[in-house]
Formats: sequence, structure tokens, C-alpha cells
Amino acid sequence: MQTLSALVLVSLLTAAAAGAAEPANVVFLFADDLGYGSVSSHGGEVPTPHIDSIGAAGVRFTSGYMTAPVCNPSRHGMLTGRYQQRWGKELNSQTVAPRGQERSGDLPLDLPTIADAMKKAGYATGAFGKWQLSWRGGYHPLERGFDHFVGMVSGMDHLDPSWPNAHAVSSADILAATSEGERAAVGGVVSRRPRPPGPPQGLFRGRQPIELKEYLSDQLANEAIDFIERNKDRPFFVYLPFYAVHSPIQVTDEYYQRAPAYDDQIRRIFAGMVVAVDDAVGKVLAKLRESGLEEKTLVIFASDNGAQSTFDVARDNNAPLIGHKRNLYEGGIRVPFAMQWKGRIPAIGDYPEPISSLDIFPTALAAAGVAEVAEYELDGVDLLPFLKGDKLGSPHEFLFWRSGPNAAVRHGQWKLLMSGTDLVRLYDVEGDEGESKDRASEHPALVKKMMAAFEDWAKAMIETRYNGDVISWHI
Repeated sequence: MQTLSALVLVSLLTAAAAGAAEPANVVFLFADDLGYGSVSSHGGEVPTPHIDSIGAAGVRFTSGYMTAPVCNPSRHGMLTGRYQQRWGKELNSQTVAPRGQERSGDLPLDLPTIADAMKKAGYATGAFGKWQLSWRGGYHPLERGFDHFVGMVSGMDHLDPSWPNAHAVSSADILAATSEGERAAVGGVVSRRPRPPGPPQGLFRGRQPIELKEYLSDQLANEAIDFIERNKDRPFFVYLPFYAVHSPIQVTDEYYQRAPAYDDQIRRIFAGMVVAVDDAVGKVLAKLRESGLEEKTLVIFASDNGAQSTFDVARDNNAPLIGHKRNLYEGGIRVPFAMQWKGRIPAIGDYPEPISSLDIFPTALAAAGVAEVAEYELDGVDLLPFLKGDKLGSPHEFLFWRSGPNAAVRHGQWKLLMSGTDLVRLYDVEGDEGESKDRASEHPALVKKMMAAFEDWAKAMIETRYNGDVISWHI
């Protein structure tokens, strides 16, 4: 009897070990311009129960950062796991394109993406949404590691403005709601040079145009759900980069009616867009539950940068942080960031240590069981040992940013802001999230240490010449 019990125990342990080694699916849900204070778990007025549930079931990174305060360079860094300054990319629009590229948005072809790595590990890979890393020969998502793509080159309408259930804010309304100093930023980029002919517009399946049949966030989520259904019996990687809540500010009546009844139409329609993104996230999470895949799937949620100032009428979309998209205050780079892997990552709630979008690539590879990652030359780290308690301390001693003339360093509780030779400020961003008190004069040795670390980092980067982006400070 004892022998039989021992055999059963060995069998169970062997099965458990085999299960632990099973590669996890990875689903990355990526919002656009969704600020830190725009989700209800960070105090936002608009309920976002599905986004919040990811952090509740796993971890909410309260110091989760993107590598840039604007979308194109932040995607370069996130999809490669490397600082984008290594190939001379740090702004949406710049005088000199990234290393060896013809256009400023191009992701160099010699850089492997997270999709390349996941595909190499045997995963089915699908992207659904905003690409923005070039479309011409060799750069298309289907040539950058994705088996399947439904989405757009960059931006588009969230709905057909002629639909009877459409609500939208006009450019004139937005201009009227913004200050004189912010008006130059409406539309995203101010260019001082002629633009080349633009890429194709609208929604595509692969390279073929398709019709927008429902609100964009819904249609993208449904495409991702179909992909999960088709690949539920093998490991898959889903990259779902929503275009919301980026302009244009548009929403269908369903979401307009579910948003709080703001008197200001910009705020109400924007709130409806947040609700729509949350619903779309909920649909994907529900699909994983219904398919019995929750404990087999690492789910990550983040936003590409902070909220845009021109739509933040009440100045609460990044609260309690200050700053917005296009600057290096916390509101420009610190974003809603959460992760769950039920049964594998403990439900630890808030995690205060600074982490980066650079960490998504190595963490996904670890979940896939890929041990050898040296070929990818990653700047990010695998977060799983820190979240499981196998490693103590902070995943990063330093995090770095450079955006034209502006730069920042995060080191423990401290953040150093620099702009040319005229501005050097030190903030305790754990105790002073709103960056209200400059502590540089109190800690000159710390300032010197952080500046030296930045200078060492910058030596390995390519100096970037810029001329197009709005690079704002409002100190």
C-alpha cells in the first residue's frame, strides 16, 4: 500500500513538474495615450473594472514606465526590449532617421522583435491594432515576427463619423478648450520640413483593406479573440495595441451613455472611450477564462505614454502625477501597468519598485520557457523572479530617458530631471509623486552620482538630432 501511495505521489509530482514547464501564452494589451490617472485603480472617475482586475489578480506596477513620452519611440523600445536611443530613435519626428533607415518611424530591420523571439519559440503570433513602425517592404508586421495582423499603419477614425450613433469632438472644440501654449501640440507633431507621401489609411487584414464594421476598440478585440480561439491548443502570443484613447475623440452612443454625465463634451466622449477600452480588455479576459486558459496565460496591460494635455480638460487624466505626453514629468512616462498569471504570479497587489516596458520582452520569454536570451541583447530584465519572491531588491538600479534636449534618471525613490545645462532638479517621486519639491540642493552627491550614471549610459547611445516634436516643460 505504501509502495502504491509512493508511486501515486511520484506521478503527481512528475505531472506538476511537467505542468510548471509548460510554456505560457502571452497576451499584451496596450492602450494609446491612457494616462496614469485614467483608470479607477489609480483614482480615476471612470470605472475600469476589467483593467483593474489584472492588477488585483496579480500585480499593479505603481512605478511602471515607458521608455519615451511619445508613441513611436516607446514602441521601438517595448518591442525590442532595448533602449531605442541605441539606434538613434527617441522622438516621433526627428531630423535624422534611426540608424540606416529612410524614415524617422522605421524600426531597423536588423533588430529582432518580441514577436520574432516568440515565433522562434514555437508560438502562434498575432497583432491587432496600431503598428506605426513602417509599412513598406520588409517592415510590415507580417515580416517582423507576426503570423497574423489586423490593424492600421498608424492612426484612423475610431468609427465612421456618418454613423447615426456617433459622438465626436471637433478640432475647433479642442482648440477652444486648450491654452495658447498647448495649441501647437494639437495633432501631435509640428513639422518644419515637407512630409513624404503618407502611408495607406484605414483598417487592414494583412495587406488587404477591410471595412470598419464596429467601434474600432471592439473590432480589434474581437479579432484577437478569434485568434485565441483558433490557437487555443498551442502556445500563442497576442499583441493588442488599441488606438484608443488617442485622438480623434470619438465614441458610439453605447459608450457615450455609459460614461459619467459630464457637462463638458470633451470629457464625456473621452470617458466613453476609456469605458470602451476597458470593455474590450474584459472581452479578452473573458475569452481566456471560458477557454480554460487563465492559468496558462501571462496577461500584461500598459499604455504607450501618458495622457495628452489637449484632451485633459480637468487636468486629472494623469493625476496625481504632473506633466503629460511629450515631457519627462511622471505624467509623460509613468503609466497604468499591470500583470497577471493566475497560479504562477502571486496576487501581490501594488509593486512599488521601478520597472520598464523594456522588461516585457524578457518576461514574456521567461514565461515561454526560453532560457537563452543573449542573442537579443536586452536592456530589460525578467520580472518573474522578483514577483515570485525568488529575487529581492529592485529589478533596475537605474532607468534612463532622453527626449531631445530633456533627460531623466530614476534611481530608487529618486528621479533626476535635466534639460540642457539650465535645468537640473531632483525629486523624491515615492513621497512626492507630483514632483512639487526640488531636492537637488539637499543631495548634491546623489545628483552627481545620477548625472554620472546618465553620462555613462549616453556614451552607448547614438546622439539624436531633432526638429519636429513638441518638447514641452511647464516648470
